[in-house]
Amino acid sequence: MEKCPCGSGAGYADCCEIYISGKALVPTAEKLLRSRYSAYVKGCIDYIMSTHHPDTLDTISREATEKWSKKSQWMGLEIHSAEEGGTGDSRGMVEFTAIYRNPGRELISHREKSFFERMDNRWYFKDYQMINDPQTRDAPKVGRNDSCPCGSGKKYKKCCGV
Repeated sequence: MEKCPCGSGAGYADCCEIYISGKALVPTAEKLLRSRYSAYVKGCIDYIMSTHHPDTLDTISREATEKWSKKSQWMGLEIHSAEEGGTGDSRGMVEFTAIYRNPGRELISHREKSFFERMDNRWYFKDYQMINDPQTRDAPKVGRNDSCPCGSGKKYKKCCGV
């Protein structure tokens, strides 16, 4: 069983895939964030576009989003906090860090607060606030013999450090 990229510990088919495939509506802002992260990992750009708030859709380039999604090596998602965003809420905020390696092979720790809005029983990503510059490493550099930050349990040099 393939683990879900969102880090929930569940299998992909039982977690984010049901939202990305359209089999179910996303019930919370946090689950939307997790499913959008998984969509970036899987290259499901139609889902990214369809879950972007209609009022701000003109601020995103489908072409640039697809290029970034497919050329990056996605290494993990950590949820730090969530405010509102439940099944009875109309707004929500989720603070998270996404770890990835950009096309230039630099390790990026991207931390932000994402803001969501629910309309007609559907959650949408609306806006964000950067917590740090994505080019700034907020953790010490990973050594070749350290455990890989992706959580595989392997040494960095035998996993993502290749």
